[in-house]
Amino acid sequence: MRRTHRCGDLTASHAGQHAILQGWVHRQRDHGGLIFIDLRDRAGIVQVVFNPEITPDAHKVASEAHGEYVLEIEGPVSLRPAGTENSDLPTGAIEVVAIRAEVLNPSLPLPFEVSRDADLDESLRLRYRYLDLRRERMKNNIVTRAKVVKTMRDYLDERGFIEIETPILTKSTLEGARDYLVPSRVHPGEFYALPQSPQQLKQILMVAGLDRYYQIARCFRDEDQRGDRQPEFTQLDLEMSFVERNDVLELMEELYIRIAETCSQRKLMAKPFPRYSYEEALRRWGSDKPDLRFGVELVDLSDEVGETTFNAFSAVLAAGGVVKGIVAPGWASLTRKETDALIDQAKQFGAKGLVTLAVEADGLRGGAAKFLSEQETGRIVARSGASLGDMLLIVADQPLVAADVLGRLRLEVGRRCNLIDDNLLAFGWIIDFPLMEWLPEENRWTFMHNPFCSAIVMDADAIRANPGGIASNQYDLACNGYEVGGGSIRIHKPEIQRVIYELMGYSKEETEASIGHMLEAFEYGAPPHGGIATGLERTVMLMVDEPNIREVMAFPKNQSAQDLLMNAPSGVDERQLRDLHIGLHLG
Repeated sequence: MRRTHRCGDLTASHAGQHAILQGWVHRQRDHGGLIFIDLRDRAGIVQVVFNPEITPDAHKVASEAHGEYVLEIEGPVSLRPAGTENSDLPTGAIEVVAIRAEVLNPSLPLPFEVSRDADLDESLRLRYRYLDLRRERMKNNIVTRAKVVKTMRDYLDERGFIEIETPILTKSTLEGARDYLVPSRVHPGEFYALPQSPQQLKQILMVAGLDRYYQIARCFRDEDQRGDRQPEFTQLDLEMSFVERNDVLELMEELYIRIAETCSQRKLMAKPFPRYSYEEALRRWGSDKPDLRFGVELVDLSDEVGETTFNAFSAVLAAGGVVKGIVAPGWASLTRKETDALIDQAKQFGAKGLVTLAVEADGLRGGAAKFLSEQETGRIVARSGASLGDMLLIVADQPLVAADVLGRLRLEVGRRCNLIDDNLLAFGWIIDFPLMEWLPEENRWTFMHNPFCSAIVMDADAIRANPGGIASNQYDLACNGYEVGGGSIRIHKPEIQRVIYELMGYSKEETEASIGHMLEAFEYGAPPHGGIATGLERTVMLMVDEPNIREVMAFPKNQSAQDLLMNAPSGVDERQLRDLHIGLHLG
């Protein structure tokens, strides 16, 4: 390499050394004679000075160079004159005096500035992702991602795990989200699927006796996009044999403490991570991935209004529902327009309505206040802990609906009231999920986590008798309102696995076609085992405090699952379709 130093590595200790630098023009400043160029590479920025009286040829190159030109600069490293140092730059004590300059490649005029972190249209950023990644924030995100991956690998290697790759072309199965399918040329009419996760294969690796596996695994799911989802993503996937729930939780907790303390500027709110049951999380925060950085817990007001004549409450209670609320501090001053917007928002979240009661000096103000007795309003205020100037937001509905709506409104209160400390990472474990949940529209049971999660009571008859009332060995890691990952102690007995598929409505033939290979493997001495998968992008997103996972991926898709840089998905040649025995019939 001709390059002797990286731009951002130069310090006062290099003064007097001769340097050859290569990088991009970050900024150019013409001082009517002297020209200063801030030269940038991945390591950082250094100031280069061009003096027409000393090196006119180099000065001419600098005068013609513009933003993002790629230059090679040669010259001595010098201490900056006293009073001109830049304390904001790691290289701010020195500059390079150019004696030679060469344009390695010019640049077209830029579609947006790389030298500053401005808000830009995301479509433009994704179209020119190679320019977007030159920006300091984006570069740092990608570097942090690499550090997180290295931390994961080092930690697991220290604990005897082995990294094993599993196939990208695999089998489509009946459970989970929609698969991405890949047609086979040599087997007409048959398809591979891209893996949603290596779930079955990592369990089979446990049967194979490879008792501590991990993988930085690529996963694919054909589902609607949102801020924390992408069609393809990466997860830390691991599995261990002969473990119980606590073994997995302690291993992962230690790993995530190390990641947070070495890869993030944000501070851990609590060590060790608190643990909450699924029921407690819904009861207190209305979510199984609660944001624990602030209070505002849900309050059950059902007993306080148990004998009310207010039909919106009494009818719900009679139907087995609940009346629950949260306190929004200082919101009594909201205008009617703001309150109406809040009610509309609650309806968008799934509520039939929202009761708002402002706590004022002469009592409660709100549309429902006149339907509640003085005793009832007194009990509501006392139970909720609301103070003068606060507002009560109350939902009357079935328990899960009320919890979900209030959980979302709680986050809105936290944001609007500045209750959330953005410098904190608040991790917590959610445990004791129900094994299965009922789908009334399909008249069948489905899994809460995945169909391979074991029950606390591993008895086929008990599971058949009460699949929704038995706790599972599932556990989720939550942080700042996101599910970072989840796992479980797995089913390792084929007869129990068959019961789960039976309860989900699959015939013996469908079960065999989907997971027969796995059931057969379990007949050959499958050990008890468990594991977890955590989202790499979500982890990095939290470490660097970004709003969505696209900001920590080099080449993400947009909200419509399109790659704007390479224009994918796109049509293909008719000959390719013939080779795959595919004809297009678009309706």
